[in-house]
Amino acid sequence: MSVVTDSPVHSSNSDDFIAFLDAELGASSPESSPDKEAENEDELESVSRIKRRKIESTEETEGSTSEGISKQNLETSIKVDVCTHPGSFGSMCIRCGQQLDGKSGVTFGYIHKGLRLHDEEISRLRNTDMKSLLCRKKLYLVLDLDHTLLNSTLLAHLSSEESHLLHQIDSLRDVSKGSLFKLEHMHMMTKLRPFVRSFLKEATEMFEMYIYTMGDRPYALEMAKLLDPQGEYFNAKVISRDDGTQKHQKGLDVVLGQESAVLILDDTEHAWLKHKDNLILMERYHFFASSCRQFGFNCKSLAELRNDEDETDGALAKILKVLKQVHCTFFDVLSSVRSEVLSGCVIVFSRIFHGALPSLRKMAEQMGATCLAEVDPSVTHVVGTDAGTEKSWWAVKEKKFLVHPRWIEAANYFWEKQPEENFIIKKKQ
Repeated sequence: MSVVTDSPVHSSNSDDFIAFLDAELGASSPESSPDKEAENEDELESVSRIKRRKIESTEETEGSTSEGISKQNLETSIKVDVCTHPGSFGSMCIRCGQQLDGKSGVTFGYIHKGLRLHDEEISRLRNTDMKSLLCRKKLYLVLDLDHTLLNSTLLAHLSSEESHLLHQIDSLRDVSKGSLFKLEHMHMMTKLRPFVRSFLKEATEMFEMYIYTMGDRPYALEMAKLLDPQGEYFNAKVISRDDGTQKHQKGLDVVLGQESAVLILDDTEHAWLKHKDNLILMERYHFFASSCRQFGFNCKSLAELRNDEDETDGALAKILKVLKQVHCTFFDVLSSVRSEVLSGCVIVFSRIFHGALPSLRKMAEQMGATCLAEVDPSVTHVVGTDAGTEKSWWAVKEKKFLVHPRWIEAANYFWEKQPEENFIIKKKQ
């Protein structure tokens, strides 16, 4: 997941933190260690010390030159330098390093211990990441663990008819080749649902994926290692009940994705009372007898029957087809909406850097514009950076719009044609 702002019309107020957060979400393993956490804490504290020194230096400079500037300019300068405290790491602001009183915002402990983000910063990150995901034709997929992707039981709860499983377990040395694992340190056995590895491999091409379980964090991380041993699918995006904001409920408030672009795959509807419209209800996977008993089924488990779901026609294979259909429909509709943004605009480019021209032309055409190589009476916009070119002079003479390339980029960012007067190229004095 990228949280680096790349829009020409949007800038970050917490660049040092965003680089840190990018690394946590995009490069870290779901397995964390005290040493790693300590290393990151030291790194962020170092950044904050630098921030504090910058602020102190600025304040000293302002103090020494305050006699030479007007009161109005001083007030403006102070307003610019005041930190809005977009979030905190422990009790320290993630931007300026100031010690903050009280706790506010939403905790994102699964990204890093002690991290809290305020609503405005969460919204900014979601908007930025949404733009990145749409460019890559991806949506968000939140996946439950138990009874959806796998089934676990305590070793003590294995029935006598399931004892044969103890001689069929797969090696933990290469979990990518197995599906039945005995976790001695957790006194537990876990069975991955048939087709789950193929499901995750195909789903990651269409979705940015999160794990969200009502299990505790150690369990969640252990299951993530079985499902994603190489850290290809989830990275730090593993959410447990310890990370939620409501007891016995799951919520998208701790997911850094726009709610309108999130799909949820879970076997329990009442866990998502606020997000039922996003939920795809999953048929429960009951491999172990303890799972059958938990839900009141008086029948033999798949393990007792020495059977399992069909790999190619089971629940996950069927759901993958649904997800593909949803993904396809979403982007078909999106493409249709985008093609109306600059519909009716006929564009000619003037003196655009050669390397930037193909992507700029493609962007305009995706939004419904027609791009020509030379001017003619049908042209409505000349896009360039220099008001002194022949095409630019023609635009002024023929009373056509002469706009900067950012006009196209802004329309692409906001999904709406922007006022040309905000992007007019003026002749250099």
